[in-house]
Amino acid sequence: MMEKKKRKGFSGETLYKIFIYVVLAALALSILVPVAWVFMASVKQNSEFYGDPWSLPLGVHLQNFADAWGEARMGDYMLNSVIVTALGLALLLVVALPAAYVLSRFKFKTRKFFNVCFMGGLFINVNYIVVPIFLMFVNGDRFLTQTVGSGFFVNNLFMVALVYASTALPFTIYLLSGYFSTLPVAYEEAAYVDGASYFRTMTRIIMPMAKPSIITVILFNFLSFWNEYIISMTLLTDPGSKTLPVGLMNLMKSQNAAAQYGQMYAGLVLVMLPTLILYICVQKKLTQGMTLGGLKG
Repeated sequence: MMEKKKRKGFSGETLYKIFIYVVLAALALSILVPVAWVFMASVKQNSEFYGDPWSLPLGVHLQNFADAWGEARMGDYMLNSVIVTALGLALLLVVALPAAYVLSRFKFKTRKFFNVCFMGGLFINVNYIVVPIFLMFVNGDRFLTQTVGSGFFVNNLFMVALVYASTALPFTIYLLSGYFSTLPVAYEEAAYVDGASYFRTMTRIIMPMAKPSIITVILFNFLSFWNEYIISMTLLTDPGSKTLPVGLMNLMKSQNAAAQYGQMYAGLVLVMLPTLILYICVQKKLTQGMTLGGLKG
């Protein structure tokens, strides 16, 4: 009787594992199939889309990438996206790392107030406040034009990066402070005994220990900044200063609104490729940052 019960339990566990694998395989296919289809469509000629859209490309038509890069100015837009994303990440880390460290490690009178402010920022969707931000920038440019003769806020990649960093600050501080609070305090106490300052302890002791969490924050915010559309479309009105997601709109206009599907999918590949490469490079560190809560000893 005991052997029969064990066999029944084993069969139930096996069926459960099979069910999990089937669900995971279905989820993987739901992601991989559209991505693979975009890559295949990017090398098709425009006439191939009017037949069977699921058919394999007859050849590798790399002219789509050349047209997307040149005619639709995707190269300029990619450079703008790289500048905005790099500046946004730099500004974000410079502010978020010390702020998260102080809020998670030190006790002071206004600590709860700042924590409430940052946590409240998690519930503010930037898409709802982008119009007031734009109006403030326009008024600021109007004042600067009357004062010094030129504006600074609108059509400025640095200001867009500053808005990106500001809107991502609550989530980043929340994630980093939660990770910092799980790290052992003994390392910091030993550093203080050796005469290290607070800043040196943070940069030489805490940050290397929190490397997986920092990489996780960088990846999440990179994806957010790189794929952002509403803010860049609103604050960058000059055609030459637009970012890569906004530049995809120019692919339809490059042929007088003709549907150039090959160019559009080539543009999508240009947008997706940097994020895929970055994810492949930091996949292990990302997993550590999502699963590790501190040191085991």
